[in-house]
Amino acid sequence: MRAYERFLNYAKINTISQPGTGTSPSTACQWDLAKLLLKEVQELGLQDAAVSEFGVVTAYLPATAGCEDAPAIGFLAHMDTSPAFSGENVQPILHENYDGGDIVLPKEGRVIRVSDFPFLKDLAGKTIITADGSTLLGADDKAGAAEIVTMCERLIAEKLPHGRICVAFTPDEEIGEGADHVDVASFCAKYAYTVDGGAAGNITYECFNAAAAKVDITGVSVHPGSAKGIMENALLIAMEINAKLPPEEIPARTEGYEGFFHVDELTGTTASAHMEYIIRDHDRAKFEARKALMEKVCADAAAAHPTAKVELTMRDTYYNMREKLEGCMHLVDNAIAAAERLGVKPLVEPIRGGTDGARLSYEGLPCPNLGTGGYNFHGPMECACVEDMDRVVDILLDIVKTYSAY
Repeated sequence: MRAYERFLNYAKINTISQPGTGTSPSTACQWDLAKLLLKEVQELGLQDAAVSEFGVVTAYLPATAGCEDAPAIGFLAHMDTSPAFSGENVQPILHENYDGGDIVLPKEGRVIRVSDFPFLKDLAGKTIITADGSTLLGADDKAGAAEIVTMCERLIAEKLPHGRICVAFTPDEEIGEGADHVDVASFCAKYAYTVDGGAAGNITYECFNAAAAKVDITGVSVHPGSAKGIMENALLIAMEINAKLPPEEIPARTEGYEGFFHVDELTGTTASAHMEYIIRDHDRAKFEARKALMEKVCADAAAAHPTAKVELTMRDTYYNMREKLEGCMHLVDNAIAAAERLGVKPLVEPIRGGTDGARLSYEGLPCPNLGTGGYNFHGPMECACVEDMDRVVDILLDIVKTYSAY
């Protein structure tokens, strides 16, 4: 079975994650894909296939004869889709022999325009998968899961030599909890790759340092007709806080290594307001400075409004995995070489986000990230390329071949 065929089955399963539920997985629907993946790896013959009480699916292929001393290599993907857009009732559509032009989706009047996404021109002649315009597609990261399972199937069917191969499929990566319940020690891999990136040949070993900030504001609410000198409007205080952050340092105005403040939620009334931010920067010193600025802005707001209450809660969520991968650059070099041998142009770039690999690298499992052949994640313009998904499987197999000779 080709990777895209598996992906079409996975994409139809709703696996949206949801922050704040206090459970793992955060949503019950993620169990549906976990059970399917468990069944598939069991049927392929992987060993010790299991799903934990937290919804993490793990299994391994023992080393073939002569490769017992090769380093164990792990491959991971996440099962959940982003809560930023609907992942329910996904209807994948195949656009065969794509002509390189705009892709008109059948619902919601949405069009994936080449003017917005110039990479589409490079996919002309291939088969593109989209959703119908009313949901995201789920290539992030069901494409990665499909490619890992297909890699395992080919290793077995084609009797390819390999060291120990460890696989894992995690819930809740999209809400920053994907690695929470991965037991690195029992996973038993020396090195690993997450398969959770963009174009085939994409290789990332640098990511943001990341923090989550919540601001809770309690205002003073009285009748507006007699409010002078008394009322403290929580919404206005929230607006004041946001206005004191650098206006150019937001996602829509930054790229590459540039960090940002992103207000992801603002709700409230005169009496109370709640704000949620994500804070990002590749540079650790600049990251710490951003957190300090957020603290100062909130402290200044509290001082300026003494009868109101401003509470800031901030926590780090992950760090730039480059700090842990600089001593294991063979992982990057071997991925680059694999892509080049297969005629795929490698693209090494910093990821403007994070992966399970960032957390795992800090837990002692060096883990860069590889592309999946998917694009435009977290929204209705998401798409994937059938042929590029095949190339990703080939890249994974080539990496396995390289390490089997170590």
